[in-house]
Amino acid sequence: METQLFAPYTLGKIELANRIAMAPLTRCRAIHQNTPNDWMVEYYAQRASAGLIITEGTSPSPNGLGYKNIPGMFNQAHVDTWGKVCEAVHQKEGKIFLQMMHTGRTSHSNNLPEGAEVVGASPVALEGQISTYDLGRQPYPIPRPMTTEEVQSCVQEFVESAVKCVEAGFDGVEIHSAHGYLPNQFISPHSNQRSDQYGGSNEKRCRFVLEVAQQMLDLIGKERVGIRISPFSYGDGETDLDTIAQTYSYLCKELDKMGIVYIHLSNMGEMTEHRRKLWDDIRQIYTGTLILCGDYTKETAIEALDKNQGDMIAFGRDYIGNPDLVERLKHNYPLTERNRETWYTDNEVGYTDYSFYEV
Repeated sequence: METQLFAPYTLGKIELANRIAMAPLTRCRAIHQNTPNDWMVEYYAQRASAGLIITEGTSPSPNGLGYKNIPGMFNQAHVDTWGKVCEAVHQKEGKIFLQMMHTGRTSHSNNLPEGAEVVGASPVALEGQISTYDLGRQPYPIPRPMTTEEVQSCVQEFVESAVKCVEAGFDGVEIHSAHGYLPNQFISPHSNQRSDQYGGSNEKRCRFVLEVAQQMLDLIGKERVGIRISPFSYGDGETDLDTIAQTYSYLCKELDKMGIVYIHLSNMGEMTEHRRKLWDDIRQIYTGTLILCGDYTKETAIEALDKNQGDMIAFGRDYIGNPDLVERLKHNYPLTERNRETWYTDNEVGYTDYSFYEV
């Protein structure tokens, strides 16, 4: 049913123009003190025809600013400038959630502001390298393990940031608990080797993100809080497949009890048998809106909705070069080719200079 993808959809109490979400895309354009700017206002406004925009990962604290030039949401300047983004999107009748992303160990000290540090669930470094401001590519460092009290303080940073999101005018917040960032670091036994109430069993490893979610729901409303997860991604390290499935089944059951407004299920890689089974299980476990993301095309998106595998489809990289992606998909207009060379620059080239399709 082609029309289902482009039909209006009700997300909690929010009326969306269609079932297409713009997936969060790190673009590294917050070049002055991790603060949104006029480029970002234009960029998101250009893409307001999406049923739902989910912003790039945005940190709730200085410690979470682990990548170059990513935005924050923890001071008044962030509230004011993100407010301009929200206003511009709403003027075009769009809806927008902020994705809250704490990088945790996926970080480097050279990318952090003065006084901030690389922290994580446990002193386990991520494999690979990260780009830095001044040192080129560097190995990921061993994070300093957070004390129990610091974990609880970090929960409050997430919650206080969510309140600031509402103040700025966002329609809601997405907790980034996918792809190896801090909540995912707590969930995975590979990166979480704690012995306090935040480590060990499935219940304890999920405690951090569930506390964040519940306290956000209590303060800003369940219709304003979603979450992104990515079972079987690189964030799970060498964890065995059955443990991953059991962990995420438990997590989704608890999120369903809370009534969180959506789960954003991100797939990076081949749809293996284990992955497909867990995806299907989550569809049965969780009764709210399920957003699917995984390099969908128009045809595969329509197929997924037609098979009731999800309720919305998130498109990511194709939104970079196609601000009018909804219209291009709907009318079968050609898509702009992806140009990776300009994805992470520090200017507007490859950011706001993509054109709308002219008939």
